[in-house]
Amino acid sequence: MCALGLFLLSASAICGARDLALIVNKANAVHTLTSSDLGKLANASLPSWPGGSKVTFVLRDPTTPAMKVALEKIFGATPDKIKSLVAANPSYFAIVNSDADVIRLVESIPGAVGLIDVYSITSGVNVVKLNGKLPLEPGYVLHGN
Repeated sequence: MCALGLFLLSASAICGARDLALIVNKANAVHTLTSSDLGKLANASLPSWPGGSKVTFVLRDPTTPAMKVALEKIFGATPDKIKSLVAANPSYFAIVNSDADVIRLVESIPGAVGLIDVYSITSGVNVVKLNGKLPLEPGYVLHGN
């Protein structure tokens, strides 16, 4: 019985860790970023893209399990700290309820960048390489496990 409980606990932890994809609007010329650039995005210190369009960082609610990887690997912060960062930069961040909402906003705002589950990627957005790697490639920064 105890072994079954441990198995279920470890399985739920594995299921909760998702691979995320960084996406941008189709009009955005950025196709690759470094971990350093991603950190600048996460800290609201990259106000515009090289082409000049204003950055809008679209995220799911930081308290959701879907954002666990982002909290650990990008922000290195608690959900409350992320909420404070968002509150301090309301024109930079947009918080939405679902991956579909992230995609809709990224599709509609030329400078938008967003984080979604890799299995939510659509043809309406471009996926950004991080450190030269795409989601599901070995060594990808936003790998959930």
